[in-house]
Amino acid sequence: MLKKIYDKNELWFSLLFIIIYCATTIPIRGELGDGSVFMLISTLFISILTIAFVKKYKLEDKYGLNRLPKNIKRYLYFAPLIILGTCNFWGGFKQQHEGIALIYALLSMILIGWIEEIIFRGFLLKAIEKRRGLKVAIIISSVTFGIGHILNLVSQPGFETFLQVIYAIAFGFMFVYVFLKTKSLWPCIILHSIIDFTAMLQGDNMNTIVTTIIITIICIIYTLYLKRIKD
Repeated sequence: MLKKIYDKNELWFSLLFIIIYCATTIPIRGELGDGSVFMLISTLFISILTIAFVKKYKLEDKYGLNRLPKNIKRYLYFAPLIILGTCNFWGGFKQQHEGIALIYALLSMILIGWIEEIIFRGFLLKAIEKRRGLKVAIIISSVTFGIGHILNLVSQPGFETFLQVIYAIAFGFMFVYVFLKTKSLWPCIILHSIIDFTAMLQGDNMNTIVTTIIITIICIIYTLYLKRIKD
């Protein structure tokens, strides 16, 4: 069934996965939190579903999953990504969950990194590019990824969510250009998983406004740098 939808309309296929992802994780996150075993089960289910589909129909090359970046010097050794990977510790360190709940949360966050990258930078980006061209695909997939974080209202205050939407859009553009220039989705998956993972260990002393500004500036500068690199 999934293959029929994919062959007929890749855009609807990508939207279907976004709906599945939101419909399964948002209610759990809102009611039980990230430390629930049900959150882990839902993210594991979606991860297995996406991996199985990509592997069965040999789509690894299309979605940049069959290679690692080469000549990383031209990408500044991904130094901006490494810096951004530490952002959750800029306000200190604190476990957001205890005991087995922490394990469930950490594993769920790793899987979310994979799920959101394959959906937004993989399925959605390629589907829109096929129909509307690359420029439109870059804008829509990046903005959609950022705005999608407004759903975090179920688990955090509105102002924090607003700031998260802002820097998530910046992340979205940066991730797209990392993928396009390296031809590999793995740097995006790894960084995304690290950021979500460390979010379960972040301290309470973070200045969210300053952090948002710094993250957004780094993302913009690195995106502009990547954009100038000739394929």
